[in-house]
Amino acid sequence: MSHTNQTWVTEFLLLGISDDPQIQLLLFVLFLMVYLVTVFGNLLLISLVLTDSQLHTPMYFFLCNLSTADLFFSTTIVPQALFNLLSRRKTISFIGCAAQLLLFLLFGCSECALLAVMSYDRYLAICDAMHYPLIMTGRVCAHLSLGCWASGMLVSLVVSTFTLRLPYQEDNKIDHFFCEPPAILALASADIHSAETVIFLMGVLILLAPVSLILVSYGSIIVTVFKMKTTSGSLKAFSTCGSHLLVVTLFYGSGIICYMIPKSAKLLGKLMSMFYSVITPMLNPLIYSLKNKDVKKALRNAANKRLFCKL
Repeated sequence: MSHTNQTWVTEFLLLGISDDPQIQLLLFVLFLMVYLVTVFGNLLLISLVLTDSQLHTPMYFFLCNLSTADLFFSTTIVPQALFNLLSRRKTISFIGCAAQLLLFLLFGCSECALLAVMSYDRYLAICDAMHYPLIMTGRVCAHLSLGCWASGMLVSLVVSTFTLRLPYQEDNKIDHFFCEPPAILALASADIHSAETVIFLMGVLILLAPVSLILVSYGSIIVTVFKMKTTSGSLKAFSTCGSHLLVVTLFYGSGIICYMIPKSAKLLGKLMSMFYSVITPMLNPLIYSLKNKDVKKALRNAANKRLFCKL
């Protein structure tokens, strides 16, 4: 079939989660509150890590990177969603959609790699404590962090290129609240097999590899902890990685469910996408703040300094 007389899409219509005005208003309030907490929580965590010398360790260096990824990951999606929830024309330009897709993949995939590196850091700290300071130097941490961001950029560029190079004509209704690759591909006016294959391979690279490293790391940690002779040592070891393990479970759990459920379960897919892209970036700094003694101590020190300055 010839496409010469068909109109090329210049903007997309985001159908969102619901077309009910009352639900949209409720979602607006929810998204706004979550986003404000996300911005405040992650900025606070980043500032604490940067200003408190007690937090100048590899674990908190990677945590600072994770908070940065969370902050921009949420900012890529939520402001546009908030605007569309109050707007009659819930549109986004093709260029805007492409930018959102590129940044969503960059920060999301970088977070996948960062979570894997953080598990490796905990593995070294617990299973090879004597050599940990010699292995996890500042230079190594910087290289690992750069590798995480580089892998996110690579996956983002490859997936975005194969998604956006397809022709999009006439149908411009994205059945989602942001520009996610599967939702965009559903509108393509050409065969999407090659694009789906590339996305699958990139998914294996950025999901399966980090998950495998996380499983191996925590498997080794569990074996090491059970070999410890003292209960206090076991509890201390578990406490240092409990927060990270919870964050990993929430992020990967919701992401895997989102991409493994049948395509017919569209509402459930949107809700899972909302959880890992909107809710999880808010929960991460809360989890690390509430379950981490070092972060709570740094927060008290910062509050005391602020109070002293006012006096």
